[in-house]
Amino acid sequence: MRQVGSVLWPRLRVLQVYGANTGVGKTIFSSILCRAFLKRFPKVHYLKPISTGPQDEADDRHLSTLSKNVRAKCLYQFADPVSPHIAARSSKESTSNDDIRAAVHDELRSYANGEDGVAVVETAGGVLSPAPSGSSQADLYRPLRLPVFLVGDHQLGGIGTTISAWESLHIRGYDVQSVALFAESRYDNHSYLKDYFAERDIHAFSVPPPPERHSSNAEDARAMQQYYEEISASSSVQSYAAKFVEDHAKRVDDLQAISTEAVEAIWHPFMQHSERSKDTITTIDSAYGDYFATHTTQQAAVTAQDPQASLIRPAFDASASWWTQGLGHGNPHLALTAAHAAGRYGHVMFASAVHEPALRLAQTLLANMGNPRLSKVFYTDNGSAGMEVAVKMGIRAAAARNGWSADEDIVILGLKGSYHGDTMGTMDCSEPSIYNKKEPWYTGRGQWLDFPQVKMRKSRWIVEAPEELEGVFGEARTFDSLDDIFDFEKRKVDSDMYRAYCDARLADLEKKGSKFGALVIEPILLGAGGMMFADPLFQRCLVDSVRGSSHNAQTSTDDLNWTGMPVICDEIFTGLYRLGRFSASKSFLGIDADIVANAKLLTGGVLPLCTTTASQAIFDAFVSDNKTDALLHGHSYTAHPVGCSVANESLKKTMKLDRGGAWDRFKQPWRASGSETLGAWSMWSEAFIKAVSQRSQVESVFALGSVLAISLKDPDGKSYASKAAYEMRDKLLAGGPDEEWVIHSRVLGNVWYAMAAMTTTKETIESLEEKIYAALE
Repeated sequence: MRQVGSVLWPRLRVLQVYGANTGVGKTIFSSILCRAFLKRFPKVHYLKPISTGPQDEADDRHLSTLSKNVRAKCLYQFADPVSPHIAARSSKESTSNDDIRAAVHDELRSYANGEDGVAVVETAGGVLSPAPSGSSQADLYRPLRLPVFLVGDHQLGGIGTTISAWESLHIRGYDVQSVALFAESRYDNHSYLKDYFAERDIHAFSVPPPPERHSSNAEDARAMQQYYEEISASSSVQSYAAKFVEDHAKRVDDLQAISTEAVEAIWHPFMQHSERSKDTITTIDSAYGDYFATHTTQQAAVTAQDPQASLIRPAFDASASWWTQGLGHGNPHLALTAAHAAGRYGHVMFASAVHEPALRLAQTLLANMGNPRLSKVFYTDNGSAGMEVAVKMGIRAAAARNGWSADEDIVILGLKGSYHGDTMGTMDCSEPSIYNKKEPWYTGRGQWLDFPQVKMRKSRWIVEAPEELEGVFGEARTFDSLDDIFDFEKRKVDSDMYRAYCDARLADLEKKGSKFGALVIEPILLGAGGMMFADPLFQRCLVDSVRGSSHNAQTSTDDLNWTGMPVICDEIFTGLYRLGRFSASKSFLGIDADIVANAKLLTGGVLPLCTTTASQAIFDAFVSDNKTDALLHGHSYTAHPVGCSVANESLKKTMKLDRGGAWDRFKQPWRASGSETLGAWSMWSEAFIKAVSQRSQVESVFALGSVLAISLKDPDGKSYASKAAYEMRDKLLAGGPDEEWVIHSRVLGNVWYAMAAMTTTKETIESLEEKIYAALE
């Protein structure tokens, strides 16, 4: 599948001309600019991607006739003089956004031949006028993110339309370099707009309007020729031309220098800086949809050898930007939602107050989790903070019920390889690991059980026990399908064995005097610990053991109250459709957790926000007449209204994808033969993961929802410190010299993983699968 993104050539300067409205003179300004650039460069190109109306009235014809030496071309010409979305209906030519962007990219690339030149790309109509597909022009061309020259509206009401056009471009991530319009004396829009944009550090200027039309075509042509010659040579236009050239050179220089400067100023997360250099840092110039627009020193070397190679290259965001990206980068719906909330609220304090976005988000979560226990939503800024609150809730509730004092050693029960955040409190909720054991304050306040894992090896689904359980579990189980693993009723032997094991471990820990404040688990997938797919039946049995345990003497007969100890589900990563379902704990494990934390996909990757949702029983443990019994926890940005608003929109869009059948093309191949119900499914095809599992260097692989994880064999053993997956990561990022796009990924020791957005197309996934499979050769 072709992927066209942002482009930047050192010697070809590209400018996109937008109009604030129809009839504002885009073609006239394009002609002026082309002539002005001809005074500086030997080659100037004019490109009109889409044009409607008779050929003899086409804008590229106007340029060819009145601006000699300008190479003019139109890519899509529709004879009917109506909006492109109507004109394209009768066309037999493919006019999808992808096709149009690819055609524009290919045409511009053909101009980049190593010689200095300029290309002026003129749009049709106004900024938000429909493209042939029906989407706005601003959204059609946004992935290219070309620098913009905005032609303002000199007519009555033009001040408002010009500012609105600029805001529409600005909110979509365009760089509007300059605004220009005719100096129409009656309305004097140009004077106001020049001052308005100067305050925003945007260059603005005006030129005299063109001469009145003559009765003779020949006279009219001569008058326009003279007008173009005079205006293109004027100081205001030449000043802009010089600025455009300087801005292009600065953009190239800044892009190539940023990784070097970052080495001096930035402390990167999760990186050993002795291995860092400008050559190992990827500069991300922008992002749109599934892709980053990236620059590397390697790409600069390629561009130096091949003038048609852009300094910027699309790279699929395989980590979904640390698992947060869900509806595509630069999503205009989320951007507009954020802007509206920022304009309505900014940020407002949340103590003893409420605002509608926070209320609606809480109601949406409670209504869709399917968990009758949950009744209250607490807001924090990020996943680590949200899990700190969750653990605080659980431990305080357990202490209150069991009569434990504050100085007693209360710990959590969890799983080995778990990870719940980088704050000092959440680090203590994980066993000693590369993340925490070198921290002087780390104490590891818990007990952690090992667990069987789900994998595909040599085309067979298996459940494999760790060494700790081998004596109980025996040899690995094999299954015909992923659904069979989730069919708990058919796995009664495993269920009885797991339950007996968990009961025995809990009893043993009870004898040793452990006081557990909560069970804390990541449902299904343990993410940062190495993308480990826990046997869901084991997690289910562990919860049943905890709730059936006599460990904590005080119990409850209320079905909505906790027994044994509170169960906390960390769904920061696995919740909100990352695995294909709204709630991982409810839908996969069939449990009603007492506390659930959600973040990551909550806001579609736009803003940091976390919710910690608790049962009424947990909430009631903090209610008394004493202020010190309250949950005295909060953040300056608690329930940030912009974040809450974006979360509402993000969940609305994602639930619509789920209910509207957007994922049916992914789901259908996973449906068991003859079955009317759908179990577990993935955006990655089972045929692909079976093929990957046969590769000689692959230890195992699995896919679930949008997640793909490939464990590579490492002769030095498995650990987060392993470098076994580095080669694959680097190979996919480097790509081949002729590859239009590459893959940007993260690794977890010997595990290379990828995850799609919830909007990623099947065609994109298929292209990714081809690249990944080839990288394993």
